[in-house]
Amino acid sequence: MAGQTGRLEGKSAVVLGASSEGNMGQVIAERLMAEGARVLVAGRKQAVLEAFAARTGCAWTACDITDEASVNALADTAMAKLGGIDIAINATGWGLLKPFLDVTREELEAMTALQLIGPHQFFQAMIRKMARSMGGNGGSIITISSATATIMLNDHAIYMGTKAGTDHIVRCIANEFGHEGIRANSVSPGLTDTPMNAEAKQVPGLFESFRNSYPLGRWGTSEDVAAAIVFLASDECFMTGENLQVNGGLTLRRNPTREEIAASVAKATGQG
Repeated sequence: MAGQTGRLEGKSAVVLGASSEGNMGQVIAERLMAEGARVLVAGRKQAVLEAFAARTGCAWTACDITDEASVNALADTAMAKLGGIDIAINATGWGLLKPFLDVTREELEAMTALQLIGPHQFFQAMIRKMARSMGGNGGSIITISSATATIMLNDHAIYMGTKAGTDHIVRCIANEFGHEGIRANSVSPGLTDTPMNAEAKQVPGLFESFRNSYPLGRWGTSEDVAAAIVFLASDECFMTGENLQVNGGLTLRRNPTREEIAASVAKATGQG
């Protein structure tokens, strides 16, 4: 449920990574609209975007973050449909879980394109529209990172590495473009109940194995992330170059080990 409304009244926002039904990008977009923002959602799946836009009243366009021309077209479309860009959010990602020695060159290249090169291109395109020296009004750039960019999780190395790399790109943007009125921050959820994790949640005991790692006693939701993004996107925010840990205190502790997860699954399925 949204808190106070109207905090983003008059703002224009781009949310890239909103083309899976009910995913984090869509939840973020709905929260921004509830706070008064004009929103354009983007992603690869046109039919899903079109249906979401029809239901919520936002604008939409197709965009592949790994294609530089597509990303630049997204920026131009946002300017045309929204009249400007005040908030730019990258919510794309691919949760590859695979043993380190089994990751292929093709998977390395695909993950790097999606979670390092792609975000870099997205930030460039958004900055060119936001920068005061280029006719913009400044604004807020936000990317969804991960608690695992900070703490360990088995079989997740290339995901973790690309997220951590993008966090540092965000820090560079904050340092270089603050004088243009641009803030840049990351948000790091932990295990989150999203469509991307739906298959994992169906494994008995898997999600439960993470519960003791959270001081606040539960795993996160997309709504938790969206609430943090409202603050980062608002004029109330005097923060830049930071990685906001929206994960219930997970990074104070650690993710469960492979053995702990296996034990929890075994117990839940009556095998342990």
